Amino acid sequence: MGKLIRLELFNFKSYKGHHTLLFGDAYFTSIIGPNGSGKSNSMDAISFVLGIKSSHLRSTNLRDLVYRGRVLRTSKLDADGNVIDQEPNGQDHAEDGVDGEQSQDPSGLNDPKTAWVMAVYEDDAGEEQQWRRSITSQGVSEYRINNRIVTAQQYNEALEAENILIRARNFLVFQGDVEAIASQSPKDLTRLIEQISGSLEYKAEYERLKAEAEEAAEQQTVQLNRRRAINSEIKQYQEQKREAENYARKAEERDQAIITHILWKLFHFQRMIDDSSAEILKYQDELKEYRRGVEKYEKNVEDAKKEHAGVGREVAKAEKNITKKEKDIEEAANDLVPIDEKVDITMKKVERFASRIAEIGKERDSQSANAKRLEKDLKVVEKAQSQWEAEWQKTMAKQGVQLSEADQQEYNKLKEEVNKRSSAEQLNLDNLRRRMKTEAEAYNSLKSKFESTEWQLKALESDTRSLTERKSSIKDTVKTTSKDIERKKKELNALTSERLRVSQMRTELEEKLQVVLKKLLEADDGKKQTEREIRTKELISTLKRIFPGVKGRVSDLCKPKQKKYADAVSTVLGRHFDAIVVDNEKTAKECIQHLRDQRAGQATFIPLETIQVKAFNSNLKGMHRGMRPAIETVDYDDSVARAISYACGNAIVCDDLATAKYLCYEKHVDAKAVTLDGTVIHKGGLMTGGRGPQQNSKRWEDSEVENLFKLKDKLMADLGNLPKGHRRGTEEETLQGEMVGLEQRLAYAQEELKALERNLQSKHTELDFVKRQLEELRPKYMEKQEELAELEQTITTSQETVSSVEDEVYRKFCKRLGYSNIREYEVQQGSLHEEAAQKKLEFTTQKSRIENQLSFEKQRLQATLDRIASLQTQHQRDQDMIEELKEEQERIRNQLDEYNAELEILRERLEQQKESYTQSAENLTQHRRELQRRSRDVEATLKNVNALETEVQRNSSSRYALLRRCKLEDIDLPLTEGSNPLDQLPIDELVQAADPDAMDVDEDANGGTDGAFTIQDYGIEVDFDSLGETLKEESDEKLEEELLDKVRSLNSDLDKMAPNTRAMERLESVENKLRSTEKDFDDSRKHARKTKEDFEEVMRQRSELFNKAFTHISEQIQPIYRDLTKSSNYPLGGQAYLDIEDSDEPYLDGIKYHAMPPLKRFRDMEHLSGGEKTMAALALLFAIHSYQPSPFFVLDEVDAALDNTNVARIANYIHDHAAPGMQFIVISLKTGLFQNSEALVGIYRDQTENSSKSLTLDLRKYN
Repeated sequence: MGKLIRLELFNFKSYKGHHTLLFGDAYFTSIIGPNGSGKSNSMDAISFVLGIKSSHLRSTNLRDLVYRGRVLRTSKLDADGNVIDQEPNGQDHAEDGVDGEQSQDPSGLNDPKTAWVMAVYEDDAGEEQQWRRSITSQGVSEYRINNRIVTAQQYNEALEAENILIRARNFLVFQGDVEAIASQSPKDLTRLIEQISGSLEYKAEYERLKAEAEEAAEQQTVQLNRRRAINSEIKQYQEQKREAENYARKAEERDQAIITHILWKLFHFQRMIDDSSAEILKYQDELKEYRRGVEKYEKNVEDAKKEHAGVGREVAKAEKNITKKEKDIEEAANDLVPIDEKVDITMKKVERFASRIAEIGKERDSQSANAKRLEKDLKVVEKAQSQWEAEWQKTMAKQGVQLSEADQQEYNKLKEEVNKRSSAEQLNLDNLRRRMKTEAEAYNSLKSKFESTEWQLKALESDTRSLTERKSSIKDTVKTTSKDIERKKKELNALTSERLRVSQMRTELEEKLQVVLKKLLEADDGKKQTEREIRTKELISTLKRIFPGVKGRVSDLCKPKQKKYADAVSTVLGRHFDAIVVDNEKTAKECIQHLRDQRAGQATFIPLETIQVKAFNSNLKGMHRGMRPAIETVDYDDSVARAISYACGNAIVCDDLATAKYLCYEKHVDAKAVTLDGTVIHKGGLMTGGRGPQQNSKRWEDSEVENLFKLKDKLMADLGNLPKGHRRGTEEETLQGEMVGLEQRLAYAQEELKALERNLQSKHTELDFVKRQLEELRPKYMEKQEELAELEQTITTSQETVSSVEDEVYRKFCKRLGYSNIREYEVQQGSLHEEAAQKKLEFTTQKSRIENQLSFEKQRLQATLDRIASLQTQHQRDQDMIEELKEEQERIRNQLDEYNAELEILRERLEQQKESYTQSAENLTQHRRELQRRSRDVEATLKNVNALETEVQRNSSSRYALLRRCKLEDIDLPLTEGSNPLDQLPIDELVQAADPDAMDVDEDANGGTDGAFTIQDYGIEVDFDSLGETLKEESDEKLEEELLDKVRSLNSDLDKMAPNTRAMERLESVENKLRSTEKDFDDSRKHARKTKEDFEEVMRQRSELFNKAFTHISEQIQPIYRDLTKSSNYPLGGQAYLDIEDSDEPYLDGIKYHAMPPLKRFRDMEHLSGGEKTMAALALLFAIHSYQPSPFFVLDEVDAALDNTNVARIANYIHDHAAPGMQFIVISLKTGLFQNSEALVGIYRDQTENSSKSLTLDLRKYN
């Protein structure tokens, strides 16, 4: 095999311009260099030139692979070979030569637009081949081989010729591939081997052919089943053909028997019609005479009915008016109760307001008297003051003494001398007197304030005592009112409890009465006294009397064995509940004709002779203990057993709905299931339930009807004996009104009590304040009094000192003038002024005290007057309300008197109208009796005529029914030559063109029996010649039974046969279908064989390729892993093997890779360490590469997760296996790996040219 000798790059990624990476003749070359220098870009260049897509080369499109000017970080190696990163010019470093780089030329105008990589390969012959891949300026790839442009496919084929598989990528191991291979799933490993082996190319064709083979096999099976079904169908139609031919013979024989039976019946019907018509004409003549006398009495009865109905309406109207008037009276009485209570409450309030006004009036009078007394005292003081001032003026005029001018001058001179000698003492004495005057005024003010406070304290204490007494009285009122309310509540609760008890008893009695009335409504129809029910029973009796074959109604002929079955049996019987049981079809038709003639309504008849009774399914008996046949739940006479069995049918009675659901839905019982409460589950699965009261279920309770009536009377009597509710309601309303009044009174008293408490609290607050004020004034007052006494003593001492000086100076002057001392003279002149000043001060103090008291009393008086005015306003308002309420009372009482008078009048009228109603009822009864007596003869004749007409009509109807049957069933009945054909017989018309609903309309006075009774034969005459004489003479039922038995026997045989009339047509169609199906089956079988062979061929080719690769890799992986993991300590190395999950088609399931390092137990791949995983993955890669190996193997930093020991093992393995045909190119940063290589290619960064560059060193020279 050849080898890669060099790699040339031009403007590829970080390589600017043209560069050459020389590998020479070395088979183990290592590419080294610092981070970011462009090592991985060289790996990308090898991948690029060998056809790898740009998305696998760390780029999004081809333009990203063209060189752009960038500044890359630089790295250096230290002495140990470790990388030292540097960041020149402050640029951020990048991890490789492309990512994270920054452009020097932001505009990118100078960057190259094209790039190329060329690999120079030397083949086995020693010839060089140049493989070149370029990126054009348009951003697309261009491929050249030896400088010759080729297509991408030709390029790939040339590479594959040298065993370089682009799809398998068996020559490249990128960064991270080792970890991916170590962690891949079994399915991924299978796909990898498929890529290596080439079996993946067959996958699409394999899946397509597999789907086609499966579809062809399925189609073959469908055609085979279809052919089998058609063969079975042919056999079935052949058998049906034989049955159809036999059926046709039997049908012809049956038709002849039917014609004979019909001719026999028609012959005897015609004979009976002729005999009865003659008798009818005879009785009709007699009937006309009787009816003329009855018409008069019928008119009298109608008049009496109208009169009786009119009187009844008047009575009902009068009762309604009385009820309405009683309701008005009750409402008026109820309206009066609260008004009476309001009057009582308001009058009590008025009395309370009057009492309160009187009490406050006494306070007002007392306060007014005090104010007047104080005003009087003030006037007395003012008058005394004015009298004293007049007297003082006179005294001053009388006692005035005049000195001579010389004495006055001497007195003044001596006075100056005294002042000189005692000036200091006089100055002090003047100060003391001024102070004395000031202190006296302050003392008088305190005294006045102290006395006023004492008086205010006494007044407040008096008010407090009065309010306390009032509060005690109000509390007593509250207690009394509360007790009255509690007593009234107890009385009201007792009345309410009694009323509720009576109401509950009334409700219970009414509910019981409703139940009894409901039971009476559900009781037997014969117990209801209505005209329709009486007519029904009379009709049954009449039918029994006229037609001996009438047995009675089904409801009268059977009875539930237990009461619990009543509802269920009623539901089971359903529409047959009121059906009438007769002995044969003839009697039933006669009864139907009678009902038509008598206009007596409709009825269902069950003929015992001809009804088809199906035997009860015996398999249902004992199926469930909660289920029993309906026929076993009723008692009946054996003579009507067929009718009861027919009515009950195959129905079953279940104890509950769960049992019915279990039998119908789980056991799939083919029967109508009815529960005890009447719920029905029909045969089809529908469920019916929730019905209202059923009257039918109670028709058998005849013995209880009388007891129900007695119970009804007793309940109504108990209801009548209960106390009247409205009287107790009035008492309750009265008590409630009294309670409302007491509660209002209590509320007023409580509000007043709260007001008193607030007032009392305010008084106490004022009292405390006055007491505190008095306590504060008392020490000040006493202190001021003591200060005045001390000041007077000081003034006396000082005055004595001045007096001694004056006595010495004025001794001669006083002696000459005749005074004992000078003070006597001065007193005579100044004592009057001092006395006057003292007197004025007393008058001022007394007036101030009286004025303060008078102001306080006036304020109290004004407050009292305001309270009286407020109470008088409320008093007047309540009096006005009392007047209004009394007027309303008077109005309601007058209205009550009017209502009572009107009620008496209405009751008198009602009595009169009831008497008239009774008389009209008696009159009506008398007229009815007379009419009934006159109508008996008419009824007797009518019965005879109706019986004959019924006979004629019945026979005519039977004849028409037979002819109609012949027409509808296309029976070939023989007719005479002059007869109309059966086609002219009307289908939808009845005999005599009678209205089928005419029986529900009362016939007119003339009756439908007057005139000739005609029979419509539609011009059809039957030819009876074919009927034998024996059949014409005999008409008994035994002969008819024989004829019917023969028809039934033939019909039974025909019913059992049930042929397919279209069997011939279907047989021919199916045979044609079989021929077509045979052809389709042969085609599908051939197609299935062909698709299976094609699929097996592709599966064989795919399996061979895959198994070949798997076998080789599986055999190689153990020695490779052993070589990679062995050492001097572990010469045997580890173990590794591949485990295939599906040996038949291994490519459909996964392949598990197991590796067991030396001296370690077996474990899954994910549980190995990182280095162990890497060694296992490399072993697998080397094993895979050994299958169809490419001439060179490029590894990009596969030793990243390995320690030095494992790196050395990898290096030794590569070194040992590097040889011709196995060239290793390894990119690594670990010394342990690249130091063992034969040549080194160093990649570095040239910052000057801003490009990656390379150097090559051959290490073999140094070994």
